[in-house]
Amino acid sequence: MPSIAVFNQTGEQVKKLELSDAVYAVTPNMQAVYDVVYAQRASLRQGTHDTKNRTEVSGGGRKPWRQKGTGRARQGSIRAPQWRGGGIVFGPTPRSYAVKVNKKVVKVALKNLLTNRISNNNIVVVDKIELEDNKTKSLVQVLETFKTMDKKTIVITEEENFNLSLAGRNIPNVYVQTRNHLSVLDLINGEVYVMTEEVAKKYEEELQ
Repeated sequence: MPSIAVFNQTGEQVKKLELSDAVYAVTPNMQAVYDVVYAQRASLRQGTHDTKNRTEVSGGGRKPWRQKGTGRARQGSIRAPQWRGGGIVFGPTPRSYAVKVNKKVVKVALKNLLTNRISNNNIVVVDKIELEDNKTKSLVQVLETFKTMDKKTIVITEEENFNLSLAGRNIPNVYVQTRNHLSVLDLINGEVYVMTEEVAKKYEEELQ
């Protein structure tokens, strides 16, 4: 059973937190992570691309010349695909790129990311993160305490914190978000997770 130190905002260790093997020490399964990231990236595509085929292009209602006797190839419309300005053959049409992924696979992917980060000492657990104001330097001081400013850092809280959100949105490579709003795609982009003790326990409850 893995354990992790719980710190306060000043960097002092306040206790040890025992974590579940079923969530923070699973067997690597990067295929699940790939499948979920692929599906989530696909869902970001709008799929609104469209081209006009020969029935949608304006014009071309009259036969350009008679069928026989001109010495030229027979033509039925100036909007046929072989004509300049004609319709497009097999062009893209509006479609959905959505890919179905089972909820169990999403849970497996989350477990893999948490296991990977904790095995590489890239999870920092804080008893609570509270800022007196919404100034950027207030959050920078907290992150510098844990030496995470030189890495892509995701600060995870259980409930939305107005001061924390405002303080973090102007810091490069720092993303502040609540646990429920973080996807696998968000988490895979973070090298270090700075989370509250409540978040660490909630992941444990929901992913077992």
